[in-house]
Amino acid sequence: MIAIQELAKARPKEPPKVRTKPKPAEAGDNRAAMLFLAPWFAGLFLITVGPMVASLYLSFTDFSLLEPPTWIGVDNYVEMFTDQRLHTALRVTFVYVFVSVPVQLAFALGLALFLDRGLRGLAVYRSVFYLPSLLGGSVAVAILWRRIFGNDGLINQVLSWFDIQGAGWIADPRFALGTLIVLNVWTFGSPMIIFLAGLRQIPVTYYEAASIDGAGRLRQFRSITLPLLTPIIFFNLVLQVIYAFQSFTQAFVVSGGTGGPVDSTLFYTLYLYKEGFANLNMGYASAMAWLLLLIVGALTAVNFLLSRFWVFYDD
Repeated sequence: MIAIQELAKARPKEPPKVRTKPKPAEAGDNRAAMLFLAPWFAGLFLITVGPMVASLYLSFTDFSLLEPPTWIGVDNYVEMFTDQRLHTALRVTFVYVFVSVPVQLAFALGLALFLDRGLRGLAVYRSVFYLPSLLGGSVAVAILWRRIFGNDGLINQVLSWFDIQGAGWIADPRFALGTLIVLNVWTFGSPMIIFLAGLRQIPVTYYEAASIDGAGRLRQFRSITLPLLTPIIFFNLVLQVIYAFQSFTQAFVVSGGTGGPVDSTLFYTLYLYKEGFANLNMGYASAMAWLLLLIVGALTAVNFLLSRFWVFYDD
């Protein structure tokens, strides 16, 4: 024991680590990196973080844009419980999201499966089918959609060829929201491209082995394609749910900015806009914006929690 202690004492101590100053070249690289990142950080704090903090403060105030904000505490949030138009806007938005997003993803997946068969001129098809995703949220397409589903629009003209009496699709509260759902489904290009990329990553040997074992196309789709594609489905689902909750232009243009008829197309974002800029109730609109953030965040968290039961990764 004594010998071991003497050996430990005799062991040379490690020299203290000395911090070395960065070389001039490294310091110059760091300064250059920070200089190039400065516009991004400026945009982050001035355009994103700053307005978010300001809107959080305004949500606790009575602010009409014409007078300085007055602190009223949680009155704006309490008012939401009795605001019937807010409840209607939430109902319309939830119906729009929970109907249009699954149908859109199913349509995009079906078309991706069709294009994955190796068609000639696939790049042209992908470009053409992707165009609706680029144009679907524009004012021009919303105006075109209003014309197509109008009383004298294309839909009624086609129905008249078969002696079918059309309807005022936009003016009828039974069908007005359905036209906007169809418009959102029509913008299937972005998830379709992502699905197509995911399908190209599935090894062909899996299908060959399944064919040897006697599995048909439906069984291959159910046992191979869907399980291996669940991460892509989950990714598209989260993105499209967030995008659907932010839909505004379509409802604003198609309904003429009113959310009609009978509030059947009163999206949450449209009602928020009307409260903030039409009624000059910016404090209440800010509270609505934070409620929307909480709703989208909660649904995203639920999607991530449920994903462990149906999303399959390599591990």
